[in-house]
Amino acid sequence: MGGGQSLNIGLKHVEAFAWVGGFSSAPNTKSASELIVNPEEISGKIKLLWISCGDQDGLMNVSGDFHSFLKGKAISHIWHVDSGGHTWPVWKNDLYLLSQRLFR
Repeated sequence: MGGGQSLNIGLKHVEAFAWVGGFSSAPNTKSASELIVNPEEISGKIKLLWISCGDQDGLMNVSGDFHSFLKGKAISHIWHVDSGGHTWPVWKNDLYLLSQRLFR
């Protein structure tokens, strides 16, 4: 539920969150069109939007659809696909990679 909550909360409150990361976002994630009604506002306020998932994760369709929406709206983001499923090793690697961009 953490990935979905990160997107649901972070993208609805861009005045408070400039860095948002969704790892293996669950089906509780609102659709991208619900969360992003003003793409220009998101693009202007979000410094980093990270979407990632394991290639064998059953939730790949949720993250993939979110990525496709962002790409279609030309919203800057990072789309990272790891090898693996809905497991800690995938998220640990994603966290490592994201942290490299957060703490420069």
